[in-house]
Amino acid sequence: MTPIRVAIIGTSKRSDYFYGPLLRALPGVELVSVWGRSTDSARKLGESLGVLWYTNLDQLTRETAPQIGIVSVTYGANGEVGLMAAEQGLHLLLETPIAHKMSEADAIIAAAQERNLKIEIAEQFHRRPLEQIKLALIASGLFGRVHTSFSDFAGHGYHGISVMRSYLGFDAEPVRVTGSVHEYPLTDYYSRLADNTVPRNETQEHGMIEFEDGRLGVFHWTSVGYDSPLRWWRSSRFLAEKGMGITVGVGLDVQERLSLLAPGGEAPRFITLERRWERVDGGALVALVAHTGDPDMPIVRWENPFLLSHQGHGPQWHDDEIGVAGCIMSLVDAVRDNTEPTYGPLQGRLDQELILAIRQSAAEGGSPVDLPLAR
Repeated sequence: MTPIRVAIIGTSKRSDYFYGPLLRALPGVELVSVWGRSTDSARKLGESLGVLWYTNLDQLTRETAPQIGIVSVTYGANGEVGLMAAEQGLHLLLETPIAHKMSEADAIIAAAQERNLKIEIAEQFHRRPLEQIKLALIASGLFGRVHTSFSDFAGHGYHGISVMRSYLGFDAEPVRVTGSVHEYPLTDYYSRLADNTVPRNETQEHGMIEFEDGRLGVFHWTSVGYDSPLRWWRSSRFLAEKGMGITVGVGLDVQERLSLLAPGGEAPRFITLERRWERVDGGALVALVAHTGDPDMPIVRWENPFLLSHQGHGPQWHDDEIGVAGCIMSLVDAVRDNTEPTYGPLQGRLDQELILAIRQSAAEGGSPVDLPLAR
């Protein structure tokens, strides 16, 4: 199979330590070039990854003929560079958010549609193995209809919104948002990201999203949720017709508590999740297996799509790398087969729109905001 040719557009840290190694390990793709704004940053990235480097995007596309561009730039430049890459005729993997303004997101989507280009968003949270097995359990019908979904420090902004929406189904249509945003002072603490100890303020964002079919999504986040010993909680939850699921944890060390109804209807029956590895002592992740206790469906299984049949020759990726690899291959498959990515730009746009709606509602004193937002 002829490899899909890929260029990395941007020299953010993730370009070098994350996307470069992932692309080397994935089947059916070939990293051919990189682009950066400055000569120094472009050269440094190109030499690190062993590919041609450019500061002129038009020259890059003419000389190395990539089919896909992975846009990995500074946080504020997503919209600008994403549009520039689309106008060059590249299928795109866009880092989150798709853009900070809805007008920028719409411009990227319109440019891609005009050129018949595919867009996928690097929204990996729902693609991680623990999330995938929960979605497989929900899809099995064991839980019945999910009524309410919560993202409680499960991820910032659009990431947390995406996790919350995934339990309800990405086809569920939000219609109204109520938000509350507050800033509070904190005592001094050590920040791993800033590598210092000083007093800080936190911004808390809280939102309630009503969906067209009467279901509900609840979102909570704090701006210091990733690196403060004061805010260690990490949880997502869903309440369903026949049971519930709760993720509880300290930082990334999380546990899943999934339950259905025990025979007799008087107690919960907890589902056991098992990780299966290539070897008895480790190796690559083979699968996540849910032992449900249900006689009609005792096992629900998620298979690692990146496991190679030749034992020991595949990557031993952690969960987040598996999630991002899923984003990349969603786009690669869409380009190769002329299908649509499994998540796509409209979902990424909606996640960002919901965060903006929470903030708009808060700015208007907590008044509900109807969707879609005014252009």
